[in-house]
Amino acid sequence: MFAAVDLGSNSFRLHIGVHDGETIRVVKSSREAIRFAAGLDQNGFLTAQAMQGAIETLRRFSTVLAAFPLHAVRVVATNTFRIARNATDFLPLAEQAIGYPIEIISGEEEGRLIYMGVACSVALANERRLVLDIGGGSTELILGRGPDIEHVESFGIGTAKQSLIFFPSGRIDAVTFDAAILSARSHFEDAAPPYHPDNWSIAYGSSGTMRAISDAILKNGLGDGALSHANLDALRRHLIAFGSVDKIDLIGLKPERAAVLVGGLSILIGVIQELGISSMRPIAAGLRMGVMWDLYLRSTRRDRREQTVRDCLQRFHVVEKRANSVAAIAAALYRQLKPSSDALGKQLYWSALLHEVGLAVSQTDYHKHGAYLIEHADLPGFTTREQKLMSRLILAQKGNLRKVSDVLSNPDSAKAILALRLAVIFMHSRIDLDVSSLRLKMKNRIELDLSRDWVASHPTISYWMEKEIDCWEDVDVDFVIKRTA
Repeated sequence: MFAAVDLGSNSFRLHIGVHDGETIRVVKSSREAIRFAAGLDQNGFLTAQAMQGAIETLRRFSTVLAAFPLHAVRVVATNTFRIARNATDFLPLAEQAIGYPIEIISGEEEGRLIYMGVACSVALANERRLVLDIGGGSTELILGRGPDIEHVESFGIGTAKQSLIFFPSGRIDAVTFDAAILSARSHFEDAAPPYHPDNWSIAYGSSGTMRAISDAILKNGLGDGALSHANLDALRRHLIAFGSVDKIDLIGLKPERAAVLVGGLSILIGVIQELGISSMRPIAAGLRMGVMWDLYLRSTRRDRREQTVRDCLQRFHVVEKRANSVAAIAAALYRQLKPSSDALGKQLYWSALLHEVGLAVSQTDYHKHGAYLIEHADLPGFTTREQKLMSRLILAQKGNLRKVSDVLSNPDSAKAILALRLAVIFMHSRIDLDVSSLRLKMKNRIELDLSRDWVASHPTISYWMEKEIDCWEDVDVDFVIKRTA
């Protein structure tokens, strides 16, 4: 049983699902329309009221989650968390409220998860498809074939901002609606070519807003529910006739969703006009379903982050023999150090594999270049937090340790850094290491036991170890090497 929590700009949503052999069946859903994006002040800070409302919602979600025997939970935060200037300060409070880590995902990662949700639900291996998701703070376009993504982009336009800019007082008229559509088109005109209808056979609309638009068309006798030019224009004219958001009265539409519907419709019309789409099919799958499928695949050891790392090695022309050697040694040394949990085990292993990506930029300071690349690269499957941690590990692989003093404050992170640094030293010394031939401990100090015969067989290791001792002493950590028989 898996749970996906989506902290969106309009609503916070929760899905709990069970994999039943073919699909993931949703057994519990919760949604609270807190209009989080509207809680940003003019300087881009979340207001105290917005944060308090979010915390109360997350506490209620925590109660829901606690009632189920969950194998894995993933909480993802999208555009408002990405742009809020005080999101970093708010995050610990939010995590405490829900009881799980919150991952602020990039727009591109959001798009990939959305596509995964659609692809796993449709399950047509060769179908060439376009997926469009219009959220509260951003809009994602994803092009793919079957389960594979070919192109993904995130655009900084969403229903919340669109409504605030063009319909701030709630008034709806034809001139303003046309201006909102034209503005929406401007966001997509430069990116349009890859998404031309020649490149796909069917287009899906995955967001709740697009399903709400389809329902409004169908239930109010404006069309057959398809997201076509004629149906969308009929809904546009119908909304204009109301004259105000407060007066919108549509069968099946909750009053609090009216402003979102107006902003979302202007974006949707702009997208289909700019991309030349004749019609889209609404689908009840997207981000939350994608998150649950991602959790399921991780549980079956089909973690797409593994493939991402291997793709990255090829992209930056890393010598895989060296990368695999460092990763294997670092993992073995980390196990010897007995961390409190294995939470950092995969991040260490992947960081070790990627430790030389910076050589693609320059031999000089390659660890610094590598750290920058991994923190800022588009790495499918990885969260911003994971990439930042891996970046810090890669930066720490050599040189002084003062630059990563923040990471060293965590005992398990310090052990991961030690394991990686020693693995790099052994690899650079061209040592075919049997880790069982040494003993490594790290508590109040670092203790490394090396046999005299082993040191004699590798004379340069003494030089490297002396430098390593100095680096650790520079951050007030004693490093003792014992020579055994």
